[in-house]
Amino acid sequence: MRGFGELEAAVMERVWTRAGETTVRAVFEDLRQERTIAYTTVMTTMDNLHRKGWLARKRAGKAFRYWATHSREEYGARLMREALDASGNPDLVLTHFLERMSDADSARLQDVVRKWAAGEAS
Repeated sequence: MRGFGELEAAVMERVWTRAGETTVRAVFEDLRQERTIAYTTVMTTMDNLHRKGWLARKRAGKAFRYWATHSREEYGARLMREALDASGNPDLVLTHFLERMSDADSARLQDVVRKWAAGEAS
């Protein structure tokens, strides 16, 4: 798995923000407020994300309604897993990661690990 391309990331951000079903038209309207983009480019990008398994869809008349199949957090976790798998030394990567954590992030991580170990994390 690779990270999203720039346009895929922008589309997924719109889909995640809507937290429900959306259309190509709605995503296109959002994106064109920030950039010059063609409707067909957004449609193709959403179709590609569907084929990659990141979006599900159902037909609604002549168009499709789309929704995310994975959360933003699941995407982040997959990227982290991929980075560890691609490294030559996962232990060293984790050590460097921990060295760069703020005190607040460190406390958050300790809390998550404690909950996970107790079977409370989801």
